[in-house]
Amino acid sequence: MPSAGSRTPWTVRFFRRHRDDDPAESFPGLVFLASSPDKVRRTLLSILQAVATAPPPSFSGGGMWEAMHGEMAGYFEARTHGPDHRLYRLFCLLEREVPGLDRPAVVVIDGLSKPVGTALATDDYARVRELGEEYRGRTPRNLM
Repeated sequence: MPSAGSRTPWTVRFFRRHRDDDPAESFPGLVFLASSPDKVRRTLLSILQAVATAPPPSFSGGGMWEAMHGEMAGYFEARTHGPDHRLYRLFCLLEREVPGLDRPAVVVIDGLSKPVGTALATDDYARVRELGEEYRGRTPRNLM
């Protein structure tokens, strides 16, 4: 496993819900991306790839990749504006050393959108944190 300071590119992985928590074993982040406009999907995937290649400790966000604060501390978000005057966000966790991963990963937990100039509801953030806890509560991690 590369050291935390290594310049080895990271990988991008997607959280898959466990069948005990979701019989469909859905991928919340992928479901969000699939429902997003094409340009938004392409842009968010490009941001994730740029972050993974940098890798994250070296990536300068420029408003596209930001560390979250407060109750969302520990999460990162990839973000872009859509053609529909909405802000699209992917909520991610960084994994450096997890059994089953051959290198560090940017893990997409979920995504949400909101009209520009508005705030997400407290319940929306709580849902992302619940999914993150579900993800981190399993070893090995449930990933694609």
